[in-house]
Amino acid sequence: MSLFAPSGMATGPSKAPPSNDMTSRAIAAGSVPPIAAKTADPLLRAGLKSSAALRRRLPRFATSCFLVGGDIASYLIAYFVLLSFLPAGAEGTMAERAFTIAALSAIVLYASAGLYPGYRLHGYEHLRRRIVAAVKVAVLTAFAAIILPEAGGLLLAVIVLLGLGLMIQPLLHWLVRSLCWRVGMWGERAVVIGGRNLTPALLAHFRDHWQYGIRPEPFFSDSLEALPEGGPSIAVIAGDTGSLVPDLAAMRGKFAEIILLSDTPSFKVSGLRPADVGGEVGIRLTTGGSSLNSDLVRRIVDLAIAIPAAIVVTPFIAIAAAAIYIIDPGPVFFRQTREGRSGKPVHVLKLRTMYQDAEQRLEALFRDNPAMRAEWLSHFKLKDDPRILPVIGHMLRSSSIDELPQLANIMAGQMAFVGPRPFPEYHLSAMDSEFRDKRRSVTPGLTGLWQISERSNADIELQQQLDEFYIDNRSLWFDFHILLSTIPAVLKGKGAC
Repeated sequence: MSLFAPSGMATGPSKAPPSNDMTSRAIAAGSVPPIAAKTADPLLRAGLKSSAALRRRLPRFATSCFLVGGDIASYLIAYFVLLSFLPAGAEGTMAERAFTIAALSAIVLYASAGLYPGYRLHGYEHLRRRIVAAVKVAVLTAFAAIILPEAGGLLLAVIVLLGLGLMIQPLLHWLVRSLCWRVGMWGERAVVIGGRNLTPALLAHFRDHWQYGIRPEPFFSDSLEALPEGGPSIAVIAGDTGSLVPDLAAMRGKFAEIILLSDTPSFKVSGLRPADVGGEVGIRLTTGGSSLNSDLVRRIVDLAIAIPAAIVVTPFIAIAAAAIYIIDPGPVFFRQTREGRSGKPVHVLKLRTMYQDAEQRLEALFRDNPAMRAEWLSHFKLKDDPRILPVIGHMLRSSSIDELPQLANIMAGQMAFVGPRPFPEYHLSAMDSEFRDKRRSVTPGLTGLWQISERSNADIELQQQLDEFYIDNRSLWFDFHILLSTIPAVLKGKGAC
């Protein structure tokens, strides 16, 4: 007996959609009107955006690695300076371990503070963030000294190590940045849009102050269509920009980041102080793209949670699978191909919660009940769905246990714990192509923002709004918040994810 249902088998209103063939037959028969005109799937354009993002991320990643290497070298230099003062034997070994932990902790905090590569930050902001990170490590060391009295003598040594590192790092960072700049790795291309004839001055400013990581290019056209494909992914705006500023939505679709410039030490451009924007050169409007660093951290966190979780939930999945087979003998797992990051197919795995003839049941329901058809077109879900298996089907869906097999998708890298849910094609066809492109820019998730806020109650418009808000504002902390909020959302049982 095969444990996998064919990819066309439905499992729920949105969790197990009808196949495209079934929907087409129903539309042809007049029982289901077209949900929305199918738009051409712009996979080629998504591929171009993906390759452009990769071209942007690889130099950033390489530069960040060089900067991390510079920080490691600074702490090694500080260690060798202190080596002659360290005690011998076990105490010396303990001191070396404390130095290693302190240095690695500081580097992790530097990364979380955005110092790798640290583009578009003023010099004093670099120093402030480094000092804050060093103070945090020193405070943690002090707590360790209180808890472990035998480590009390290491506190002063660790503080000295951190202090020497802070003094050495500016020189090594200047050397690393200069090297990267000379070989063409430092900075990112950016078009400069400046009113009141500011453009030439801004071009000269950022070329002279290359440390900001902005490689400026002029832009004098009134139309964004004049920008070639594969051009700069950043727009720097200052002063009176005419008709372009009101059209920020269109600009955000064209650029990965838009920077509304604040004043600089050289000239006043907006009246906005750098202190107002956290020491950066301006306010950044992003399209939700994430850095290679944050993607790597997300992947590590996903694996760290998914592997032990899969071991824990396997018995529950086995019990649920047995119950499904007893009620409706046949395949207990359901696999359906959905759209993932960059348009790549994702074979989403679930426990089957519907009868095997769910498609025929849905066709009959739409023929006999126009109100059900209207509900389906609005939510792609049915509150009272006759296709769901009695007892076990409702229990699995309300508790989201049927989604647990997707831990395999997460471990395979096809999905993440947090992200927009991977929708079936018929669901995506009701959304505009621009939003579908935005969904392709991130990895689909096991849970997301609309799952913890609205669950099954969100219609298409609200689902799109919540997903768009998440993509535009996604961060590691936002992901942790959604992940932690999923548990009470599931326990409330107000609908299936």
